[in-house]
Amino acid sequence: MTYTFNETQMAELNRLVAHYPEGKQKSALLPALHLAQDSFDGWLPTELMDYVASLLHIEPIEVYEVASFYSMFNLKPVGKFIFEVCQTGPCMISGSDDIIAYIQQQLAIKPGETTKDGVFTLKLVECLGACGYAPMMQVGKIFREHLTKEKVDSIIAEYRATVTK
Repeated sequence: MTYTFNETQMAELNRLVAHYPEGKQKSALLPALHLAQDSFDGWLPTELMDYVASLLHIEPIEVYEVASFYSMFNLKPVGKFIFEVCQTGPCMISGSDDIIAYIQQQLAIKPGETTKDGVFTLKLVECLGACGYAPMMQVGKIFREHLTKEKVDSIIAEYRATVTK
């Protein structure tokens, strides 16, 4: 597939690049990857990363290195909602392993997988910076904190309801 930003997306990319000095367009890589991911199905296939590299006049490997390092970038197709569950120390001590196992059971998927209906993806991530609210996960831009099995059931129902409306 060939990827091309539309006029609005290209204007946004140009706005992002303009924040940095001439010749330092690589500095716009993170926001450019966000723009690309948000613009094309929520993930970054190799061809799309190559396109971003060409727009920023950098080598594709420079894009791959960044996209594969940060958990906020998806390198394979994902569901409409991504449950990004923190699995670092404070969350683990507070029961994130049990929450992860419960989500797996409720959605019949493993970490890195998407439900058959394409609604949910389960992703394990490193610290989300909300240790005082452990165990927790992020769904989009929303933190879901002090997770319990009951809260997970409610969260699943809440997001599933938005798809069936």
